[in-house]
Amino acid sequence: MKKMRNRMTYAVLSAGVIALALSGCSSAQKWQEESKGIYTLVKQEGGATLGYAPQSGIKLIEANGYAFKDLNRNGKLDKYEDWRLGFEERARDLAAQLSDEEIAGLMLYSAHQQIPSLQDGYGPSTYNGKPFAESGAKASDLSDAQKKFLKDDNLRAVLITKVESPAVAAEWSNNVQAYVEGLGHGIPANNSSDPRHETTATAEYNYGSGGEISQWPTSLGLAATFSPELVKNFGKIAAKEYRALGITTALSPQVDLASEPRWMRFTGTFGGDPKLTTDLGRAYIDGFQTSEGEAEIADGWGYESVVTMVKHWPSGGPEEGGRDAHYNFGKYSVYPGNNLKTHLLPFTEGAFKLDGPTHCAGAVMPYYTISYGIDPSGNNVGNNFSKYIITDLLRDKYGYDGIVCTDWGVTNDNKSVGGFGGMCWGVETLSVVDRHYLILKAGVDQFGGNNDKGPVLEAFQKGVEEFGKEAWEKRIRESARRLLMPMFRTGLFENPYLDVEKTKEIVGNKDFMRQGYEAQVKSLVMLKNKQHVLPVKDAKKKVYVPKRHFPSYVEFFGNVTKDYYDYPINLDLVRKYYQVVDTPEEADFALVFILGPITGTGYDVNDCKKGGNGYVPISLQYNDYTATEARAVSIAGGDVKESFTNRSYKGKTVKTANKDDLLLVLNTRKQMHDKPVIVALTATRPMVMGEFEKAADAIIMSFGTSNEAFLDIVSGKAEPSGLLPCQLPINMETVEKQQEDVPRDMIPYVDSEGHAYDFAFGMNWKGVINDERVQKYK
Repeated sequence: MKKMRNRMTYAVLSAGVIALALSGCSSAQKWQEESKGIYTLVKQEGGATLGYAPQSGIKLIEANGYAFKDLNRNGKLDKYEDWRLGFEERARDLAAQLSDEEIAGLMLYSAHQQIPSLQDGYGPSTYNGKPFAESGAKASDLSDAQKKFLKDDNLRAVLITKVESPAVAAEWSNNVQAYVEGLGHGIPANNSSDPRHETTATAEYNYGSGGEISQWPTSLGLAATFSPELVKNFGKIAAKEYRALGITTALSPQVDLASEPRWMRFTGTFGGDPKLTTDLGRAYIDGFQTSEGEAEIADGWGYESVVTMVKHWPSGGPEEGGRDAHYNFGKYSVYPGNNLKTHLLPFTEGAFKLDGPTHCAGAVMPYYTISYGIDPSGNNVGNNFSKYIITDLLRDKYGYDGIVCTDWGVTNDNKSVGGFGGMCWGVETLSVVDRHYLILKAGVDQFGGNNDKGPVLEAFQKGVEEFGKEAWEKRIRESARRLLMPMFRTGLFENPYLDVEKTKEIVGNKDFMRQGYEAQVKSLVMLKNKQHVLPVKDAKKKVYVPKRHFPSYVEFFGNVTKDYYDYPINLDLVRKYYQVVDTPEEADFALVFILGPITGTGYDVNDCKKGGNGYVPISLQYNDYTATEARAVSIAGGDVKESFTNRSYKGKTVKTANKDDLLLVLNTRKQMHDKPVIVALTATRPMVMGEFEKAADAIIMSFGTSNEAFLDIVSGKAEPSGLLPCQLPINMETVEKQQEDVPRDMIPYVDSEGHAYDFAFGMNWKGVINDERVQKYK
């Protein structure tokens, strides 16, 4: 143990007064330091383990023989630096000390950050003014943009997407924490992530997926297991991996009730049933937030906790026509069934009523949508701007006192109805500063995707002018208190540093990978098994896998994908199970891999050019679809860039990009004659099955898994156990006639075997599953 010679320390007297004393007069030192490279670890007998970076310039303070970090470098032990005190007391103490500039920084949440940052593409930056490839920088170094928003803008909430490797992520996190530790009050960075455990990245909101980490089904796939226990276990494992990457906040779960089957974010939900979504959301949050044993600090929070930001309040599910609110053309949520209360259940009865000791989700994110007609005052603005949605409902009626953070980019200008970005719905004519101010008045604490404190400080000045300095200061310090709580609850103020070697051991380890893969298999739903054609256990059987057309289409960010033909699965993987042959004539059975219909977004600029309003159907079938049964007049509509309010698409026709998937099944059926055709279907939302179901002897449905999981089911290595977390509609007419806010109100498809593809339907080797899960939820 090192001796602290000539150091001024503090002794806590029996009366609770902190008095200055010479080190020789204080209690026996109960701690020792160990150098860990960029940081020093301080281990204490009966006290918190500390980590600090000598380069940050902070020193240790001793009190009663224990060590504390002098984060604000004032030579005394402040309450917020005292790890013996409660989270709330520490947060209030620090919030009271912060300047307006520091509070404004806490209210910022960074734009998406790749590690390392690229020269162009999504979230670009430079290193010492040069592109990363030319800079000589390490992948774990801070980019120019990161240094600026951390130092100049006092930002402390950083959203991480893709990382080069777990080790690089850990090193980068250590560099960030060492950098901010020496600034201001030494507030640590609260790094976060959108869902990153899916097998592939498909959009802005899961952009970190597919890396070196355990891989699990999508949220919709997790829902197909109908198992809160499995979902809670996923949360525990994911939290361990997040913490090993330096991530302490999860921008999840997405508990929107997916009552609208055409919504492109259906795959990120737990499906369309309120009870299942509520139970799975609760389990997910308990798994992520709860620390146990020595890892617990207090109240279930601790060093293995990851704060969850549950989304999207009050629900993004009932989008009119299925159009998504990332875009202007999808900014309206509608409630034709007057069913908002049901959409709130996953929050009020799940996320806010946990089984675990943390009791409640630490943060909430409202969605971009205008919840049309919900505010009794008639004020139709985006949820993030709505005092009724945030203060009257969330804060006052349901008593929520955690962080409320806007969805990303809501204060930016929107440039076009069909373009991506600037989701300032309902307040398009306001200035950027006025949007910030309106959000603060609505009761929100934090601005997602904003790196610049300038507009926040200008909004503060407006608050002082309208409400007076004392009242406004009280308002923003309440937000500061909330925003500091995650860093105290997760132990970041004590030790934000990572052991890189432990990170390598934890992230994506064999046990976590195994459990993730087993969950993938459990998420697969067998819809059809005519004459018990499955399983095909004989490894000598010959299988024909036809090539698939990968069509060109416009993806989430507006980029056009490549058009090509190829095998949909690595044939070497298939050869581990069967003999692979080149023609149907040689085969004993065919295995056809297809995707659900790839349709558009519900808006087409070409329709505008032809004199239309731009709005078109979103189809859930492969064949061309004409919306003869759609509403003649939309429920909601109107935008400053449009001269009309009717967003109806009735009578218009759309095509799907991958009709060739349908043709692939039908043609394979003809080529195989009476030999079995097995369809491996991957879908992201409900779809019309009647176009190809009769051509298949067996159908296995995935909501986002690896291809190997299909083979384990087909071969009988595993038995299917998944259940449909949604209805599969009989046709598009029932899709048009269902109400966007009412769950499970479609007519389900009935197959050639007489089975209805309804919520909670699934098959195992014996037939239709009717276990306790079905009894509980159906």
